[in-house]
This record gives sequence, C-alpha cells and structure tokens, in this order.
Amino acid sequence: MTHPRFISFSIQGRQAYGLLVDDGVVDLSSRYSSWPTLLEVVAAGALQELADTFRGQRADYPLSDITFEIPIPKPEKLICVGVNFPDRNEEYKDGQAAPSNPSLFVRFPRSFTGHNQPLIRPPESPQLDYEGEVTIVIGKGGRRISESEALDHIAALTLCNEGTIRDWVRHAKFNVTQGKNFDRTGSIGPWIVPYTDESQIADIKLETRVNGEVRQQDRTSRMIFSFRKIINYISTFTTLVPGDVIVCGTPTGAGARFDPPIWLKPGDVVEVEAEGIGILRNTIADEVL
Repeated sequence: MTHPRFISFSIQGRQAYGLLVDDGVVDLSSRYSSWPTLLEVVAAGALQELADTFRGQRADYPLSDITFEIPIPKPEKLICVGVNFPDRNEEYKDGQAAPSNPSLFVRFPRSFTGHNQPLIRPPESPQLDYEGEVTIVIGKGGRRISESEALDHIAALTLCNEGTIRDWVRHAKFNVTQGKNFDRTGSIGPWIVPYTDESQIADIKLETRVNGEVRQQDRTSRMIFSFRKIINYISTFTTLVPGDVIVCGTPTGAGARFDPPIWLKPGDVVEVEAEGIGILRNTIADEVL
C-alpha cells in the first residue's frame, strides 16, 4: 500500500502545501486558511483526515509547475542525532564502545533545501559531504516521554540528506554547529508520510547513492539508539512540540571516510532512499556570490 504523501511547495512566489495524487498535487493550503502550513496540519492531527478527504481528487498543479520546499517550513526545533549506527561508531577509531547516550546537535531550517533542489557548496570550503537519514516529525508534544509511549508522539516520516561542511565541524573542540549550518547544504523531503504503525520504521533499509553508486546502506533495526530512545532522551531535557523534526542518524560510508576523501561537486546527484518513505534527490551547485 502506498502511504499518503504531503508536500510543501512554492508556485508563482506563493508558499503552499498539498497532497500528491497521480497527476500532480492537490493544493490544500488554499482550502484551509486556518492551517497555513503543514506544521499546523500536523499539530491538529489532521494528516489522515486530509488524505481520506482528497484521495483520488484531480490535481490543481502538475509537479512540473511547482518547486519542492522542506516539508515543515519553520519547526521550533530541528535536532540531529550523530553516530547512531554500529559501523559509523567504529569509524572514529577511538577505542570507545558505543556511547550510552546519543550525541545531539541542532540545525536551522535555512540550512536545508527541498527535493530536486541543489545543495549549495559554499566558497569557504570544498568539503561538502552527504549523510542520508530517516527523519521523524513530532505530532503530539510532551516532556519526559516514556519509551513505551514514544512512538505515539510521531506524526510523520520523511528523509534528510544532512549535508555537512567537514572541515568546519572541526573548527572548535566540542562543536559541530558551524559545519552543519551553512545555508542550503542539506535537504529534507521529498514529502512527509503519515506515521501509523511501528512496522514503518522498525526494520527498513536506508540507502544513499551518489551518481547511482551506493555509498551508504544499513537498516533501522541496527540503530544504536532506537526511535523510542531518541524521543525519550530528547524530551527529558526539552519539551517536544508538534512539528519538531528529529534526524535520526546516518550509516557508515560518507565521503569523508574514503582515502582520499570524496567530496560532493557540482553536477553530482545524491539520492537518499528508505523503504516505504521514498527517494530524496538533490544535485550540487556552487554558491553564487
């Protein structure tokens, strides 16, 4: 069964969101003024209602007329989990066993772009790298959420290419923020898929390809920190709210780990794919100054 797919998009200078159908996208934002973005739809718990109401409707626009944007345009929080697959932990060669708690950092929405848009390589560094990740969108907020109830707080699933400027994550001793937040170096999308059942995330294949070559591949069942643990841990120190985005970790195989490293360059095509969610595709372009 194909899950409903909701996108945020722009058309003729207007920001909008809608439901994908066979011939394009149904513009839902023009029909629901009280829900101006997908964040408000998520907060209202209305994804499935909209899917049921508009399934089979004729598209308002063909996909050729729209530009994909990141699905949740202005989340309160965008939190990323580092080093969350066994082989990825071993890459660090520091002799340490898997950590007892997840490594976390934050990104700003401006550091991401949408599906089919170029990731932007800045003039400050050529070391633009890829990281394919499964991503969850919080639907029901909460604080100190138990692991047993954690999955009840997920509204939707999406994908992230958590693009990184590698040398800039090492500008300071305990700090990766700089290298993770250059404008439009990462991407989120193409859409969000409503979360209904743990089978959607429990053991799915996650794969990243560069110019068709498989660079990263693993399964979510091998994550060091489960989706339940991630939600439980983050909500211990901060209140999660609807629309928060949590990027849940990348497998081994990023460009930095090749000898010599293989950085992304203009003309490359990067695809992040996960079973049941979709394929997030981006090209690479140099920043225009």
